[in-house]
Amino acid sequence: MIFTCKISSANNQLHPVILIPGSGGNQLEARLTAEYKPTSLLCNRWYPLKKDPDGWFRLWFDPTVLFGPFTKCFNKRMMIYYDTDVDDYHNAPGVETRVPYFGSTQGLLYLNPNLKSITSYMEPLVRSLEEVGYVSGSNLFGAPYDFRYGLAAEGHPSNVGSKLLSDLKNLIESASNANGGRPVILLSHSLGGLFVLQLLHRNPTSWRHKYIKHFIALSAPWGGTVEEMRTFASGNSFGVPLVDPLLVREEQRSCASNLWLMPSPKVFNGTKPLVITQNGSYSSSDIARFLQDIGFPEGVRPYKTRVLPLVESLPAPQVPVTCVFGSGVRTPETLFYGDGGFEKRPEVVYGDGDGTVNMASLSALESAWRSRTNQSLKVINIPGVSHTSILKDDTALDRIIGEVSSINDEISTSLIRAD
Repeated sequence: MIFTCKISSANNQLHPVILIPGSGGNQLEARLTAEYKPTSLLCNRWYPLKKDPDGWFRLWFDPTVLFGPFTKCFNKRMMIYYDTDVDDYHNAPGVETRVPYFGSTQGLLYLNPNLKSITSYMEPLVRSLEEVGYVSGSNLFGAPYDFRYGLAAEGHPSNVGSKLLSDLKNLIESASNANGGRPVILLSHSLGGLFVLQLLHRNPTSWRHKYIKHFIALSAPWGGTVEEMRTFASGNSFGVPLVDPLLVREEQRSCASNLWLMPSPKVFNGTKPLVITQNGSYSSSDIARFLQDIGFPEGVRPYKTRVLPLVESLPAPQVPVTCVFGSGVRTPETLFYGDGGFEKRPEVVYGDGDGTVNMASLSALESAWRSRTNQSLKVINIPGVSHTSILKDDTALDRIIGEVSSINDEISTSLIRAD
């Protein structure tokens, strides 16, 4: 894939910034082929009526997902499937997908441009960057991706995730070359941080030093989340009204990226129960057994072979890293399932975190890299800021833009904590 970047003399002293969103943080489009098998009279090849001349329509985010019959239709089209023969994931039969606006910030501003007020995502962050001199398409870029797919451990194919890493690498080189050879600032949110860390790990040190000025990770779930166990067990509507968590559970279980976000035994205490039922308990060391017991045995093999080896380490990229995250927000720490089993919502004991990601996961790089003298790490902890509000909260935006400005001023940091 080839990218072209424009540059103007007004902003050519800034290091280019590339934004990498989190799960669900960019638009996704679909097209149905003759192979598509309707799951109901409603969910046929003609729905939705509004498509472009080539048959493409917005799959994410479409507000009709909020209504029961359409939720089922959305789920079937969003699901991906693990093929044991090829050891990789693929779309549902007859469903083609694509990610619009790669290289641009356009697909990151709003999940649905027709519903700006309720689907704003990175728009406040982009506007804040523009206020300090950044120009979209010149020195400010976006790297949207198909967030349903993840990466896999070495020796296992991951065609969609690997293509993202390849495209992102090309975008980094293009952005740098178009800005006088200045190395790039990578600015990720949530799941995007995991992809960036793997990109850096999988490229030579010489390439990293040439093209990467700094990596800023916002709200990164380095070791997964307890919340993900609830998603797999009983579905998760994430507070969206009208949506039955059980209706979206099958689709959520199918996502390879969700499997990647299960609590890692590298980060979470392997003996501490995270899920407790009438028949036993599950810690971060019991994820495979947990998947079996919740009725998702097809997730066991890809978890054991593709995910678990991937999360066994948090490789230091040997480029400066800043982690920015919120704290002091009630975050699920232990889930209790009673008589209704996994078909009912659990009782929740809360702990520290950003409302989605537990503190152990947000701060995992500090623990993993504490003895790495060749790894620069700065941590910015913002009390009271949640996982998603970090992209909108004025205090958080000020800290993020301040960090970008400091990097452009070439203020270097060593291993330091800034609370």
